[in-house]
Amino acid sequence: MPPRKPAVSPDRPSLRLVSSEAPVGPDPAPEPKVAPNDASLLDAYSSAVVGAVEQVSPAVVFLEVMVRGDKKRGTADRRGSGSGFVFTPDGFILTNSHVVHGASRMRATLTDGRTFDADLIGDDPGTDLAVVRIQAPGLATAALGLSSALRPGQIVIAIGNPYGFQCTVTAGVVSALGRSLRAGSGRLIDNVIQTDAALNPGNSGGPLVNTRGEVVGVNTAMIPAAQGLCFAIAVDTARFVAARLIKDGRIRRAWLGIAGQTVPLPRRVVRYFDLPVATGILVTGTEEGSPARAAGLRDGDLILSYAETPLAGVDELARLLTDLHVGVRASLGVLRGTERLALAIVPREAAS
Repeated sequence: MPPRKPAVSPDRPSLRLVSSEAPVGPDPAPEPKVAPNDASLLDAYSSAVVGAVEQVSPAVVFLEVMVRGDKKRGTADRRGSGSGFVFTPDGFILTNSHVVHGASRMRATLTDGRTFDADLIGDDPGTDLAVVRIQAPGLATAALGLSSALRPGQIVIAIGNPYGFQCTVTAGVVSALGRSLRAGSGRLIDNVIQTDAALNPGNSGGPLVNTRGEVVGVNTAMIPAAQGLCFAIAVDTARFVAARLIKDGRIRRAWLGIAGQTVPLPRRVVRYFDLPVATGILVTGTEEGSPARAAGLRDGDLILSYAETPLAGVDELARLLTDLHVGVRASLGVLRGTERLALAIVPREAAS
């Protein structure tokens, strides 16, 4: 009689036998993600640069400048050229002061081939910035970004007209931020952008833009003997200066009438007076009828502070002398021999 099969309860699931050869253990690791190849990275870089150039280049202009000579000084008429970019629909153009300073006539050529006479609206050699204007319909404009948002290593693109070759494009990165650059007027320009995007004569005044097509700087200078050392005025500075130039035609700055130089202070003087800085300004001369003369400042005095702000040197004093100080009485901290003085001084507006 055959053995009886055990009854299977309908309430209990049947068991499924698993082969002893089946893998036992954790799930296999997922396949590694494949890194993008070099070609796709280069394509993304190219697309970013091309997109920014297509967005900004219609606003870039080629400026031709005529400077009339001075017969009394024996100088002849001269011509020059540079770059600029339209930043408002009504034709205001940002460029460098050294491109248009002293110009008797200017012509602006757009990328579409149209050419217009340009008028100087304002010029500030102290920041090497200027605003000119053209009267033209249907102008493309460049959007101003924020230079304060830049980071070293960020991609930037320079557009300009070096040696007259219109709308030339170079690309690089932000090499450094917060540089200082000496303007032709002798004043120190702060917060300058250093880049390795190649600049050449004629690039001056053109835009430095990010990959979103926003202007972050105004190209201004390069060091001819070096490679990859180029500079642009930060657009945050340019925005402020342009607004003042459009409103007033100039930048007002305070003037004291002092000639001086930065010098180290004797260590015993720094310790005795508990000074926060170890350098000061040695007065080497004062102009006749100047605020400095009226305040009683003398040759050989050491200036230590202005308006209760310690001064480490001439450049710091120049930064403080903005239009806000014109006509405002301030205290000038001075060391005369072994005596510390506080002279009252009232700055006047500097001549343009």
